[in-house]
Amino acid sequence: MGIVEPLTKRSIQLLETIYKKGKATNTYTLRAKQDELSKHLDISRQTLNIHLRKLKSHGYIRTGRGFIDVTEKGLSAIGVSTTPAFILLKVSPIKRIQVYEEIRRLQVSRAFRIAGEVDSLIIVERENLDEILKKLYNVEGIEDTRSYVTIEVIK
Repeated sequence: MGIVEPLTKRSIQLLETIYKKGKATNTYTLRAKQDELSKHLDISRQTLNIHLRKLKSHGYIRTGRGFIDVTEKGLSAIGVSTTPAFILLKVSPIKRIQVYEEIRRLQVSRAFRIAGEVDSLIIVERENLDEILKKLYNVEGIEDTRSYVTIEVIK
């Protein structure tokens, strides 16, 4: 591989916009017209195309008719881990509503109420696991936490 060119502030902003507006599959996919995206970023369509071509040539995105995918390399460039961590919570039934309200305030990828031996599943970026666990430690009503860190993507 050749020398990797550092990303510009606008390229980072573009990747973040695609990621935030995209839908999670194996990558993050944005289905939007380039006119809409350029208006959202307050840049011309020509400027957007320059950035998209550069991001595509360096492997940060894939494009096709009507979609833009952020690749794992692109996710990594904006600090999004492709190997998340999972936190399972056992919650006191009488504190459940309060606990879920606290979870909604956390900066996590996703959080779910689940049925079974535990009450909640939280997906976090692996890099944020310690910070989130410290915050959960102070939430009244959480009886137990178990954390799992992914090692590699199988599929």
